[in-house]
Amino acid sequence: MTRLSVFLILAIVAATGLALTFGEAPLSAAQYRLAFTEPASLEGQVLWQVRAPRIACALMVGAALGLSGAVLQGLLRNPLADPGVLGVSAAAALGAAFAIVMGGAALPGVVEVSALAGAGIAGAALVIFAARVRAPEALILFGVAMSSFAGAATALIFNLSPSPIASAEVMSWLLGSVQNRSWFDVVWVTPMVLVSSLLAAFAAPGLRMLSLGEETAATSGLSMGRLRTAALIAAALAAGAATAVAGVIGFVGLAAPHLVRRAVRGDPARVLLPAALTGGLILVAADLAARLTPTDQELKLGVFTALVGAPLFALIAWRAAREWRL
Repeated sequence: MTRLSVFLILAIVAATGLALTFGEAPLSAAQYRLAFTEPASLEGQVLWQVRAPRIACALMVGAALGLSGAVLQGLLRNPLADPGVLGVSAAAALGAAFAIVMGGAALPGVVEVSALAGAGIAGAALVIFAARVRAPEALILFGVAMSSFAGAATALIFNLSPSPIASAEVMSWLLGSVQNRSWFDVVWVTPMVLVSSLLAAFAAPGLRMLSLGEETAATSGLSMGRLRTAALIAAALAAGAATAVAGVIGFVGLAAPHLVRRAVRGDPARVLLPAALTGGLILVAADLAARLTPTDQELKLGVFTALVGAPLFALIAWRAAREWRL
């Protein structure tokens, strides 16, 4: 494990400690002692049934988004790629919105499964398209088309929804949040992230060869078609799982790889683990900041990351444009 990964893990531990310590309901030292000694107490429930699963969920969702962004940026050789660029997040949002309008939110796991199903359909379409067309530009255009279609279909659901309450639930979910998440959500998303990590690790040699160019990758002796497919499935599964649990949260998948890329000298294989750790750290810190922001109503996590991430996106685009001109 590199020094960078160790540093990020320590930073995550520190951020987790702060997130456990601070919240809307301040606890005294005596109450913290009671929470640790008697988990069934009111203080213990606040700490272990409200804050802890929320933090763990933010960590796993952020890691999924960071990993997905790193894989896509390596696969497409595009520094502006993120989990939303191929339409997977939009398709997952469409599946969740449909489930909520149909009353599925009343049953545990229905919205999550529907969102993951939408992401799976989008991922399967991407794999089929990538098997026929190898150009990354064409894959990006196909993803943008899918994202636009899924977004339009989600807007149609809003338009035709018979219940304003269901529409409000859909809107709240689409804004992205880990508020009121339980250990069930953590247990649900964690295996998805682990499977995505294994697939990304398998595809890592292919991502490294693609950074040298298509011709070099084709003559490397690696099964590039299989590695591309593994990379797409990893990115789609990670993004779909994150969207299924927390809704649409933007810019984390874009920013996390960029924050650590220089430390690994731009190697798309070595950036995967640090990007996942950075994504988890970003979302834990962002959720803590959203909780502590003095507003009448708690800021949605997706809104908070967008407010911070949009200027960062503009900065990355400006730097990328300078590099292309050079």
